[in-house]
Amino acid sequence: MAEPWYRASRLGRFLLLFFIFLLSGVVSSTDYDYTFTLPPGQRECFYQEVKKETNFEVEYQVIDGGDLDVTFVLRSPKGVPLVTELRKSEGIHSIDAKEDGDYMFCFDNTFSRMSEKMIFFDVLLDADTDNDDDDWMDFVSPEEELDIKLEDMKDSMDRVKEHLSKSRQLQNVLRVFESKDRSTQEHNFERVNFWSVVQLIIMVITALLQVYTVRNLFDDKKKVRT
Repeated sequence: MAEPWYRASRLGRFLLLFFIFLLSGVVSSTDYDYTFTLPPGQRECFYQEVKKETNFEVEYQVIDGGDLDVTFVLRSPKGVPLVTELRKSEGIHSIDAKEDGDYMFCFDNTFSRMSEKMIFFDVLLDADTDNDDDDWMDFVSPEEELDIKLEDMKDSMDRVKEHLSKSRQLQNVLRVFESKDRSTQEHNFERVNFWSVVQLIIMVITALLQVYTVRNLFDDKKKVRT
């Protein structure tokens, strides 16, 4: 009767370690998202510390303002331009950090003299946790593997981690799309109301002019008869 309990204990330990690995995989990536307003004729820069050999993704979108365009520049800690995009409404870039330091993200609206821009950008930073992921396997003895290849399990969890990170980033993007569409609808609503009022005023003025013209015609006929 001892064998079933022993196998159950081994299974419990394995599931506990598996759960710990799952949590470590989920939190091993960091996501930063910002929304800010860029005044006309201004340039705004942000900095993000990134370690060497770390992959990070940068995505930006112009939500509101003008022609929905902005100039984007990404520079390395040494000031070397890595990405340069002129007057784009959106963009996404994946960068492998070649050096430690603060990477600079700049948004330039100096080409616009009247329109301010509302900009959303997201930085997804993948932490290098390969060594940490391997440490937990030291606590599992060969007989506790229960005929399951833990390396295969680790690969599966890495894929789950990547998919979760992508899902979270996609949710942020969808939220920005919703905000962008709402802003466009509000602007269209304002334009429709404005031109409706203009047309109404023109119709009223036209009607008054017609009434005035007709009355003058009758007044002229009365004067001729007398």
